[in-house]
Amino acid sequence: MRDAGDFWSGRNVLVTGCTGLLGSWLTETLVDRQAAVVGLVRDWVPHSHLIRSGVIDRIRVVRGEVQDYDLMHRVLNEYEVDTVFHLAALTIVTIANRAPLATYDTNIRGSWTVFEAARNSPLVSRVVFASSDKAYGTQQRLPYTEEMPLLGQHPYDVSKACGELLAANYHNSYRLPVAVTRCANLYGGGDLNFSRLVPEVVRCALLGRRPVIRSDGSMRRDYLYVRDAANGYLMLAEHMDDTALHGQAFNFGIDDPLTVLAMTRLILSLAGHPELEPIVESRALQEIYDQYLCSEKAHRVLGWYPQYSLDEGLTETLAWYRAYLEEQGTLPGVAPDDPSPTPAP
Repeated sequence: MRDAGDFWSGRNVLVTGCTGLLGSWLTETLVDRQAAVVGLVRDWVPHSHLIRSGVIDRIRVVRGEVQDYDLMHRVLNEYEVDTVFHLAALTIVTIANRAPLATYDTNIRGSWTVFEAARNSPLVSRVVFASSDKAYGTQQRLPYTEEMPLLGQHPYDVSKACGELLAANYHNSYRLPVAVTRCANLYGGGDLNFSRLVPEVVRCALLGRRPVIRSDGSMRRDYLYVRDAANGYLMLAEHMDDTALHGQAFNFGIDDPLTVLAMTRLILSLAGHPELEPIVESRALQEIYDQYLCSEKAHRVLGWYPQYSLDEGLTETLAWYRAYLEEQGTLPGVAPDDPSPTPAP
């Protein structure tokens, strides 16, 4: 692979959704590689990794919404942006189910706004759009491969599938240099959405509480450490000098699915609390049963492979949340097995 430091040094990059889990780590990596990063921030999230790490002080911050075309067009042109990582989205499945219109507005209108602004910004040479493995929906065979149809049925899944159709539209009709990522379930330090499995089980483990599993625990998922995902995004963007990649989609996962219950028990074991027995509620609705990816295309075309084992990624994740909870004053004096645990997926 080409020298990533040379590639990104001095390059003007826009990251939408930069305070999110992936956005924070991607931005940090870009800054470390000497890119000139512009971050679009809608809401101030004081405990996000981007802010806690101090990286936000090393980028140019634009406040606003991704649906604002005038803003997006101004930012791309005023900051002479070369590369766009479009990550901004409403990503929590339960919230998307409860508030579909807000999900469609952010995830669909926000996407066409970014694509249209990029189309009208002559310096933009590459756009990487964050889709999701959820866009595949329920398939007759697994793992998901990139040529499979997008069969999402629920609000979040549909919004990502629509975003992909828009990306294809802008590439085919206007030759927009866009490529699509479909990542497995991301985890890592800085995910403050405790309705998700990993951050909530990690929090429960560190506090000595029994985690609650909303499903029956048998659903299988592919889990990808956020640092590996950030590296995948960068490698895809670096390869987009090859115009044959424009309009294509790439899966990123570890190709080793686990059941929700197995993942929960692994986290509890790594945290030193294997004795904590999860509470299984079996009440999850509107969720795809099994989801996992084949990442062979990313291996073959991009040379991308995960650098972290599941144990290594989770160990770093536990360390991040331990420090976070200590800062919050939550860890000292907490009684084990709190009788009122917070549900996890």
